[in-house]
Amino acid sequence: MSTALQSLALGAVAARAVMEWSLAQLNRRHVLQHAGTLPEAFRTTVTPEVYEKSVQYTLAKNHFHRLELWYEAILLGLVLSSGLLPATLAWHTRTFGSSLAAQSGYLCLVGVALGLCGLPWSWYAQFRLEQRFGLNTTTQALWWLDRAKGLLLTLLLGFPLVWLLLSLAIRAGDQWWLWAWGAIAIVQAALFLLAPVVILPWFNKFTPLPPGPLRERLLDLARRTRFEARSIQVMDGSKRSRHSNAFFTGFGRFRKIVLFDTLVEQLSESELAAVLAHEIGHAKRGHVLKMMAVSLVSLLAGCYGLAWLVKATWFYEGFGFQPGQLSAAFLLFGLLAGTVTFWLTPLGSLWSRRYEYQADAYAAGVMGEASSLIGALRKLSEKNLSNLMPHPLFSAFYYSHPTLLERERELVQAR
Repeated sequence: MSTALQSLALGAVAARAVMEWSLAQLNRRHVLQHAGTLPEAFRTTVTPEVYEKSVQYTLAKNHFHRLELWYEAILLGLVLSSGLLPATLAWHTRTFGSSLAAQSGYLCLVGVALGLCGLPWSWYAQFRLEQRFGLNTTTQALWWLDRAKGLLLTLLLGFPLVWLLLSLAIRAGDQWWLWAWGAIAIVQAALFLLAPVVILPWFNKFTPLPPGPLRERLLDLARRTRFEARSIQVMDGSKRSRHSNAFFTGFGRFRKIVLFDTLVEQLSESELAAVLAHEIGHAKRGHVLKMMAVSLVSLLAGCYGLAWLVKATWFYEGFGFQPGQLSAAFLLFGLLAGTVTFWLTPLGSLWSRRYEYQADAYAAGVMGEASSLIGALRKLSEKNLSNLMPHPLFSAFYYSHPTLLERERELVQAR
């Protein structure tokens, strides 16, 4: 049984890696086919130099991703099949006991150890790949400080939550997973409300958008669309990257509109207004609430699956763990869940792209024209060195946003 289960798990990990590698290869060949000559569709909006740079950036990321995915697959395969996890859990139990606190600590330590294994890849992506194409603006000191803060935050939030879930599994009866679902949902809601006030300022500086024509234009847009917001703030994203974004946090009168400072620098007033109208469109179309509802349903399914694994002692015994080791079920669930849910990625991407189209249409309607949003999308695509010619299957599988050509086509037709 042990060999069969491990072989099945390793097969699933390998299947995901092969699928990801195949999609990456497909996209690489497609990009290379269109390299060298600027496609007709972009000749009035993109210079040959920018297009060539975006091609090289895409190919560099593709190569990096293919190496990283095999590294992660091999690492996970070794962790699952080497007997390292049962051995370290046995040592940890002999040393610290089997209390809820000890089991929670073990799960957190495994998570931290696996996270450390990914640090070299994150560092290379930031200081070699992004640096090579002029997109990195962070320093070594700030990058490592961010990692330290992230680790501390993970432990402060993760340890109590893991302890609570283990406690519920032991003490709350057969329906403990329902209580676990409720507890996690409450924690997520609290983080959604508190993150803009407590967590995000720990990493970034937020300043009110200065008085002036831009601020008045954006506030007028918010009033016209009845989008209640407490303030418009600018985030110092430029101290880490040249990539840009905009988002809003909170609900009702506690809602804040946040613009990256890079976005403010890159776009005109009308283009910034169009981007904000797009974000307002997500709220007005109920996308945020719908996504939260689906997330809660997914969470419920995950909690039920975890509860089933807790009862299936044969499952974690098949990986070499001793009978009654509750934390083993939690650990294996955490390690393998992503391998299973990976195959649902295209559905999530399709759903997200549909919402992006709807938000685009809302923005064009509010603005009374589509040119401002099209101009913003073109500039953002240029500044972010976006892949302008992804393979259709690759973008269908991964892309949460439609491609630039797809978005422009829809906006022009709607106009």
